[in-house]
Amino acid sequence: QVQLVESGGGLVQAGDSLRASCAASGRTFSNYAMGWFRQAPGKEREFVAAISWSGGSTYYADSVKGRFTISRDNAKNTVYLQMNSLKPEDTAVYYCAASREKYVIPRSPPTVGSWGQGTQVTVSS
Repeated sequence: QVQLVESGGGLVQAGDSLRASCAASGRTFSNYAMGWFRQAPGKEREFVAAISWSGGSTYYADSVKGRFTISRDNAKNTVYLQMNSLKPEDTAVYYCAASREKYVIPRSPPTVGSWGQGTQVTVSS
């Protein structure tokens, strides 16, 4: 399994931006499609965004489309989530995820092989 460590969360005001990063180690990073999920208190973990192993394809939840951008740098073994125009409803713990298999896009928990520990994003109104 690949090990994942997130960073970049924080407390911001509505309308602000944040960039979360996820550093991978332990296995060949380019062998994994990557994703971001989030979980708010009392709610289930939900899909946010995903990117193919090459970076050529990206996928977004409707709730973040047009505001969030996922990207990856295979040379740095890192995946990013740029979050713009943040809203209070974006408040959650954000988790980085690696797919179970190279060509499987991690868009639901059963498709995830490895999880990071999470980073808190809090958006005040």
